Amino acid sequence: MPKIGMEPIRRDALVKATIAEVGGAGSLDVTVSQIARRAGMSSALAHHYFGGKDQIFLAAMRRILSDFGAEARRELAAAAPYERASAIVRACFAPSCFAPDVIAAWMTFYVLAQNNPQALRLWRIYQRRLRSNLTHALRGQAADPVDAAATLAALIDGLYLRAALNEPEAPGRATEQALRLLAMLRED
Repeated sequence: MPKIGMEPIRRDALVKATIAEVGGAGSLDVTVSQIARRAGMSSALAHHYFGGKDQIFLAAMRRILSDFGAEARRELAAAAPYERASAIVRACFAPSCFAPDVIAAWMTFYVLAQNNPQALRLWRIYQRRLRSNLTHALRGQAADPVDAAATLAALIDGLYLRAALNEPEAPGRATEQALRLLAMLRED
């Protein structure tokens, strides 16, 4: 008999284990068995809940994006209207979003998106939301808010890439760099 109510707990454990395994390996070169072992269950159960490694990883990325969304909403709720772009930047580099395992998951997500339509769709949704929120926040503050948002989003991606390539920035340092660029974009 299946244990009632265990599915969400097990799914959550598998998602967390996926982020940790990918973070440890620095790539998708992990097996479902490794993920399941870290989560304290069998690989058959992991396959039962998700189907395969790509699906488990996509669920992990949805969790990371959900955590980022919650961080962004928290920052935006406390921000004055003029500071909404700064709030988004702070959310991008919050310690929970800029942790080594999460950074490694982001990089593998970008690689997966090159040949997995579901990952590409998820990445496009994230990019559109980020740029849209930054564009909205920069209206009346930058000469071309669309271009300013694209530039800031590119810097955010670049700081994640640098951190993944063993040049980690502390979250505070990455935030400072992005906020400096934001200040320059506001001046134009």
